[in-house]
Amino acid sequence: MLHRLRFLFRLARAHNIARRYFVTNGFDGALAMLGIVMGFYASHGVAIPVVINACLGAAIALAVSGITSAYVSEAAERQKELKELEQALVYDLEGTAHDWAARLVPVLIAMVNGMAPLLIALVIILPLLLSAAGVALPAGPLELSIALSFAVLFLLGIFLGTVSGRFWLWSGLRTLLVALLTAGIILLVSG
Repeated sequence: MLHRLRFLFRLARAHNIARRYFVTNGFDGALAMLGIVMGFYASHGVAIPVVINACLGAAIALAVSGITSAYVSEAAERQKELKELEQALVYDLEGTAHDWAARLVPVLIAMVNGMAPLLIALVIILPLLLSAAGVALPAGPLELSIALSFAVLFLLGIFLGTVSGRFWLWSGLRTLLVALLTAGIILLVSG
């Protein structure tokens, strides 16, 4: 089954699309969590369960939005490409690998698009979840979540640098700078 999925992904030339969706929505998820946690950090004294619920609500909304938006757009694009291929070949491709790819690849890309922000959000709010479960942490849960946001965004930058063939450190530092600017603006706005 996995071999067949890889074949369909290759046939549809969808690896690059899935990678872009993962990074784009992962970046959105990480920045959204940073924004929420920073907002609560600046508010002082908010109960951790409230922060967790806000973060989970946003993460679930990002996941549902990512899955549905990617599926709708990818399914339309794949069906268009399949019809164009059928017209060029003057042949009905129903039941072929091309037909399967046009049906299955949008689902897989949609899952990547939706699961990226959800999984990244869960990583970022892990200190909050551990704190709520009574686990002793080396620092405050909000501070640790903020640090994890910075780390995740830095790692996404490293990944992008590796993909593009650029110096990985510079790419990581650029995404970290975005995170720092975001945090700074939130602190400035919240007074």
